[in-house]
Amino acid sequence: MDRVIEKKKWTSKKIAAIVGGAILLLFILYLIFFQDKSSKLYIEKEKLSIDGVVQGPFQEFIPVDGIVQPKTTIFVDAVFGGRVEEIYVRDGAMVEKDERILRLSNSSLQMDYMNRENQLYDVLNNLQNSKLSIEQNRFTLEKQLVEIDYQLDKARLDFYRKEKLYADKLISSEVYENAKRDLNYLSKQKDIAVKSLKHDSIFTIAQMGQIRESINRMQNNLVMLKSNLDNLVIKAPVSGQLSGFNSEIGETKSAGENLARIDVPQGYKLRARIDERYVNRTSIGQEAEFEYEGKTFYLTVSKIYSDVKQGSFEVDLFFVDNIAPESIRRGQTIQLKLKFSGLTDAITIPRGGFYQQTGGNWIFVVDESGSYAVKRQIKIGRQNIYRYEVLEGLEAGEKVIVSSYESFGDKDKIVFK
Repeated sequence: MDRVIEKKKWTSKKIAAIVGGAILLLFILYLIFFQDKSSKLYIEKEKLSIDGVVQGPFQEFIPVDGIVQPKTTIFVDAVFGGRVEEIYVRDGAMVEKDERILRLSNSSLQMDYMNRENQLYDVLNNLQNSKLSIEQNRFTLEKQLVEIDYQLDKARLDFYRKEKLYADKLISSEVYENAKRDLNYLSKQKDIAVKSLKHDSIFTIAQMGQIRESINRMQNNLVMLKSNLDNLVIKAPVSGQLSGFNSEIGETKSAGENLARIDVPQGYKLRARIDERYVNRTSIGQEAEFEYEGKTFYLTVSKIYSDVKQGSFEVDLFFVDNIAPESIRRGQTIQLKLKFSGLTDAITIPRGGFYQQTGGNWIFVVDESGSYAVKRQIKIGRQNIYRYEVLEGLEAGEKVIVSSYESFGDKDKIVFK
């Protein structure tokens, strides 16, 4: 007879379906919770520049180009304009103080001097005539006073004789009164003459003082005009080497125009242009140095020209103890390091192209396995031409990609092939 066959609950197909479903579920869960969702870029490791993060001595400085200049330069300008008539020396010559450099001619200045000189002589002549007239007038008054004294003395003696004769009644009263009247008249005349002479003396003293002042003033004006003519001959104000002197005979120079420079042989300085970003960090006494012919030379900032032109400003740097290379020459360009700090211990990374894309805010850090690198936020501090100081985000011993990130796009992970 027939037998009832029982169905199996767990067939191979059923088991396979359950297992397949479980695997699919686990794969979905992995994708949701465990898969690396970061965007990746696969690139050959050899095409990248990878360097280490180190901790050690660090100094902040910037490279600047300094132009060699004399420590002291005196500018020679034309006080008055004129035409170049004579040239006594040439550019580059050594000159002594007050040595002639060139001579200018100025016809209007010379004519003005001649006219003023003639006017002065006319005024001097008139003043001298006035002085002579005053003195003659004083002599006339003195002569008149002497004559009055003489007449008064005669009248007094005549009055005394007639007074006695009148007392003895030897003469008439009319003769006596006439003698008395003559004496009084001459006495009053003398009083008037004395007052007139006194007043004239006071007036003469004042007028003579004014005349002397006028004469002195006119003579001083003439001396000044003469010195103006003397300024047409350009002389060296100090001893030194003549430079920037390019005048030619027949050339016209304007008043105030620079004609030349005189470099005083007292050593050299460097004049450097610095980016305007450092204007608030540059100060008098700031140190700098450069290597030249195997030796290190030290300088300090001595003067800051705070006017910013075309994104930069200028500074003068003097050599410490006036020790400078013997072979440097004016106009030579020397690259030097302008220091902004002393040596300090810091965590640093090399400079590289990564900074252009990141601005120093993040960097790709290589994993310990060396198979990939991931993006990490960092904070950059000071810098020099070789390295950046890292304030946050990196530790000594780690490795980072320092080459350009231009081809990385917005990837968060770099996988090395």
